[in-house]
Amino acid sequence: METMWLRQVRSLLIVPMFKCLVAICLVISLLVFAESVYMNIVVIYVKLFKRKPEKIYKWEAMQEDIELGDQNYPMVLVQIPMYNEREVFQLSIGAACRLTWPLDRVIIQVLDDSTDPTIMEMVSMECAKWASKGINIKCERRDNRNGYKAGALKQGMRHSYVKQCNYIAIFDADFQPEPDYLHRTIPFLIHNPELALVQARWKFVNANKCLMTRMQEMSLNYHFMAEQESGSTRHAFFGFNGTAGVWRLAGMEEAGGWKDRTTVEDMDLAVRVGLHGWKFVFVNDIEVKSELPSQFKAFRFQQHRWSCGPANLFRKMTMEIIHNKRVMIWKKLYVIYSFFFLRKILVHFFTFFFYCIVLPTSVFFYEVNIPTWSTIYVPFMITLFTAIATPRSFYLVVFWVLFENVMAMHRTKGTFIGLLEGGRVNEWVVTEKLGDALQTKLLPQVKKPRNGILQRLNLKEMMVGIYILCCACYDFAFGTTLLYLYLFMQALAFIICGVGFVGT
Repeated sequence: METMWLRQVRSLLIVPMFKCLVAICLVISLLVFAESVYMNIVVIYVKLFKRKPEKIYKWEAMQEDIELGDQNYPMVLVQIPMYNEREVFQLSIGAACRLTWPLDRVIIQVLDDSTDPTIMEMVSMECAKWASKGINIKCERRDNRNGYKAGALKQGMRHSYVKQCNYIAIFDADFQPEPDYLHRTIPFLIHNPELALVQARWKFVNANKCLMTRMQEMSLNYHFMAEQESGSTRHAFFGFNGTAGVWRLAGMEEAGGWKDRTTVEDMDLAVRVGLHGWKFVFVNDIEVKSELPSQFKAFRFQQHRWSCGPANLFRKMTMEIIHNKRVMIWKKLYVIYSFFFLRKILVHFFTFFFYCIVLPTSVFFYEVNIPTWSTIYVPFMITLFTAIATPRSFYLVVFWVLFENVMAMHRTKGTFIGLLEGGRVNEWVVTEKLGDALQTKLLPQVKKPRNGILQRLNLKEMMVGIYILCCACYDFAFGTTLLYLYLFMQALAFIICGVGFVGT
């Protein structure tokens, strides 16, 4: 009797609910696939017809003017926000000070929020060293860290000398622009008054550090190749990457400047400026050296911020976007649906729940048929699109898929926290840099004690990994498909991350 009751509950309640869940995942799968195809079609169009920014917008190299001299060059402020950046502060300050721009037409502003007295002293000495060489460099400090990076940038804009500047270039502490960076970006803003932002792409100096950095490189290269390129080409809008970009001061001020209401102040500013009708341009050919987090803990904190922040900003800005009167309805739909809802929220939920929960659980429901196109063909095409952005890592696509599914768990959690404004919604943990142009050996590295396996243990990854492993064993014993092959690999990926054997 009890067995019959359980069977009825299964057939009348559990199985229909699971079928409904699968159907929802299949619809989302098509939406994600369509968005990916759309972005890559735009990229192909750009490549085939050579639609480089220099052809879309007017660009002319800076010319020497005998009468005006250096006054022909606009004033540029270069901001470098940092916090206890022992390993990289010399790299970023040095790179900024080597920018080939007339010395009297550029101001380097180091926004040092450091709390370590030793590092503060070293930053001050570095600034004094460059000042003695004739560089107009300012080291600005606050007596608090309110607003974190956004607060530092906002405070930096209040200094009187900023009013002299027309444009503002921003570089995080681990970014090293090439000397000609300003000469290649500023002309876009000079000759195109409708442009508010010129964004360069990132180049990773430590991509070969470990397998984790190789996989990050694949994801970020795809982000720049597909998301930034397509947004720039079709909508003249995309999310500011927070660094390696040059802003028009007038555009920033019209939108209200920096706000610290979320942990993605860069995206917040970009959306507000975009809603005022300003255009952005992404220049793929301009690369700025940067560093990828090579420690798993640091990468997890970074991904939490990158997923929680956009979700929280979506919650706070949706109605503001809908009621905006300055831009066309199509741009508002693009920002709400494609930019926010699909790419910043839905894709995280889908990746984790479908590939790490629904698919493994399906081994217990022989009544439910998940079509092959959703488990093989669509993921294969999306993975192929990603691999094209980093051809040298094509042989790592299987590892990339497994690792992305693991990280989707953290992104999903971060997205939930952002949407619901949970306890960690405004958590900001600075991504630790190891100075991985470490070959330069600029500073002695501080050796930290090795953590034991219990300290490295990540319980969430272990729990999901063990669950998927159980599903894999069940499918191997009783299933009729080869799904267990994927499940065993995915379980192993979760468990490896769970015991901390990933990164450096």
